[in-house]
Amino acid sequence: MSPQPPQSQMRENILKTVGSFWGIARILQIVFGAGLWVTIAANKYEGSIHFVLFVAVLFWLLTLALFFLTLLNKQDLVPLLGGERWLSTNLAHDVAAALLYFPAIGVMIYKTERNSYCNLEQYTHPCLYKIYLTAAVFACLSCGAYLIAVIYGGCRKCRGEQTLL
Repeated sequence: MSPQPPQSQMRENILKTVGSFWGIARILQIVFGAGLWVTIAANKYEGSIHFVLFVAVLFWLLTLALFFLTLLNKQDLVPLLGGERWLSTNLAHDVAAALLYFPAIGVMIYKTERNSYCNLEQYTHPCLYKIYLTAAVFACLSCGAYLIAVIYGGCRKCRGEQTLL
């Protein structure tokens, strides 16, 4: 039996990655994170919302990088963090993301509550309540996606596995 051509191996790895738990979790993290930062960035924001935007964009970019490195099976090219450490690297990333999303959720809930007065029909001035509420939901969904990945990755790590897929 002859070895598969590189395109066939690449296609097989992409399908394997996207169909795996990790692939689905990463796609959800990317979609929810993008929803959060686009919701905030498309509207006026100030003060502590800058922290939320920082967390959302930072982890969106890092998650995108981890996803594509795994998708293209190039994790061995990452010095110090790749190869046999790739599961630990992804687990550490997910833990850091979840921990920083918690205060971001708190900020969004606080801002949403502070603007709840303008949720009345009679209020005719521009209001950020619905935008902050939407951002709070996206922050919660993002955090949930990272927490699920933490639990799954932690279970794999405890079983002694070293590979991501």
